[in-house]
Amino acid sequence: MVLAAALFVSGLLVLYFGAESLVKGSSRLALSFGVRPLIIGMTIVAFATSMPELMVSLSAALRGSSDIAAGNIIGSNVANIGLILGAAALLKPLAVPPSTLKRELPFMIGASLLLFLFALDGRLTFGEGLLLFLLLAVFLGYCLRRAREQGLERPAPEALVARERASRNKDLLLILIGMGGLGAGAELMVRSAVTIARGFGISELVIGISIVALGTSLPELAASLVSAARGQMDISLGNVIGSNIFNILFVLGICPMIRPLAIDPGVLRFELPVMLLFSVALLPLARHRLSLGPVKGGLLLCAYSAFILALFL
Repeated sequence: MVLAAALFVSGLLVLYFGAESLVKGSSRLALSFGVRPLIIGMTIVAFATSMPELMVSLSAALRGSSDIAAGNIIGSNVANIGLILGAAALLKPLAVPPSTLKRELPFMIGASLLLFLFALDGRLTFGEGLLLFLLLAVFLGYCLRRAREQGLERPAPEALVARERASRNKDLLLILIGMGGLGAGAELMVRSAVTIARGFGISELVIGISIVALGTSLPELAASLVSAARGQMDISLGNVIGSNIFNILFVLGICPMIRPLAIDPGVLRFELPVMLLFSVALLPLARHRLSLGPVKGGLLLCAYSAFILALFL
C-alpha cells in the first residue's frame, strides 16, 4: 500500500511536469510560426491543459477501469467550479463579462446536460463520443469567429517570432518530453489508484472522482490562482469554463470512440446530477453583480467540501 501511494504521488508529479512541458513547448512552437497569442490560448493551451484528464481517462478506459475514466472527468469538472473557482474568488474578486453569461456559460451547461442524457442508458458509445467531439469543433470555431468580430486578435510581434523560430528544436523536444510524461504519469496514477481503492475497500469511482480528479486539475488550479493573484480575473473564469467544456467534449469525446465507457448507475443518481448542479448554480452566482467575490468563493468551497465528504461517507 505504501508503494502504491508512492507511485501515485510520483505519477502525479510526472503528470504535472509533463503538462507544463507540453504547454510551454506547444505555445512557443506556435509562436515561431507567427500564430497569434489569442489563438494559442484558445486552442493549443486549452488542449494541453486537458491532456492530463485525457491521458488518465484513456489509460483507465483501456485497462477496463471505466469508473476511473468517467469519474475523473466528473470530479474534475466539479473541482474546477467548486475548488478552483472558489479559491480564486476567495483570493480576489472575479469580474464576469456579460458575454460570458450569454454564451460560454450556457454552452458549458448545455455540454453537461448532454453528457447526462447520453449517460442515461449506462454507457457512452462511439456515436455519442463522435457527436461530443464535433461539438468541440463547433465551439472552437465560434470562439475564433467571436475573436475576429471583436477585433481582439493581434499579430504576434516579429521580434518574438524570430526569437522563438531559433528554438524550434528545443520546443519540439519539450513537446515530446511532455507527451511522454503525460503518458507515464497517467499510467502510474491509474495503476496505483486501482491498488489503493481495492486495498481500502473504496470504489474506483470514488477514487476517480476525488483523488485522481484533483490530481489532473492541478494545472488549472495553478493557472487560475496565478491569474487571480496577478489581477487577470477573466483568465481565471475563462480557464474554468473552457476546461469544463474541453473535459466533456474533448476527453469524453475521444475515449468512447476508442473504447465504449460503461457508466455506473449510481453516478446518474448522485455524481452527475451534482456536476450539473454546480454548472447551473454558477450562472446565477455569476449574474449577481457580474462578479464572484470572497463570499461566493467561500460558498463554492464549502459546497465542494460537502460533495467530497458525501462521497466517502
